[in-house]
Amino acid sequence: MPFILDGIGNTPLVELRRIAPPGAARIVAKLESANPTGSMKDRMARAAIAAAAADGRLPPGGTAVEYTAGTTGISLALACTAMGFGLKIITSDAFAAEKLAMMRALGAEVVALPSEAGRIDAALVRRMIATAQEIADAPGHWLVDQLSNHDATAGYHALGEEILAQAGPVQALVQSVGTGHALQGAARAMRRQVPDLHVCAVEPAESAVLSGGPSGAHRIEGIGVGFIPPLWQPEEADEIIPVSSAEAMEMARRLAREEAIFAGTSSGANVVAALRIAERLGAGATVATVICDSGLRYLSTGLWPG
Repeated sequence: MPFILDGIGNTPLVELRRIAPPGAARIVAKLESANPTGSMKDRMARAAIAAAAADGRLPPGGTAVEYTAGTTGISLALACTAMGFGLKIITSDAFAAEKLAMMRALGAEVVALPSEAGRIDAALVRRMIATAQEIADAPGHWLVDQLSNHDATAGYHALGEEILAQAGPVQALVQSVGTGHALQGAARAMRRQVPDLHVCAVEPAESAVLSGGPSGAHRIEGIGVGFIPPLWQPEEADEIIPVSSAEAMEMARRLAREEAIFAGTSSGANVVAALRIAERLGAGATVATVICDSGLRYLSTGLWPG
């Protein structure tokens, strides 16, 4: 009999029929909001916890520890609860209250560090990491360390395989970068079948460090940590497109109004970049991107009108 973690993956793929203008390439989007917690991060959480349990890094009855904007923490709470492990999360009040509530509901112990006026920047992320590392030193605890966890990348290979199986020929993949795992994992799997796939990374324009710009504060949750992620492989991306917080938020609203897709801000950023690629490639091509999570996680953030 299947259990909850068997519900991860095999999510729907849909075509964006109204946002893409005439003459542009077809844009298809993977609805990762259909995963059990409503996020693509379920894929990496299952992979990371299962691997750590298998090789003994996470002992039986042990406790995983992680720093997170919330989405990874929710997925880790799902995986840890389903597999019988404890979980301690270090996050911040800069992130949506819905995320903190959902982590707690799924059994995680949550510590929320104060931010500067709700701004997401490198200093905040580094404080979260340092706090998580300190807590993880306790006996029976293990730091997931998503930024440096190689198992997380492997968790996204199936995402790329599913896109090709559902979409047919794909010329470009567009995905935003937080840790870099989703982009690199999906791209590696897709390039086994499509060697000339054009891979486009998306980052916040206000903190375009992958593009060589300065680190700054932004409002796109889940991406743009403010420094180069440790496992980032720049050769994996053929192009990097910066998208502003305002552009990402407006596109998230357009997705809801025009495509009936209720998604978060990182998904909006993905579609902004995918649209730019689609207009450049033109009719006859296909651009694939990802709806990372559900808009239900952002009701309290000002993204949606009251």
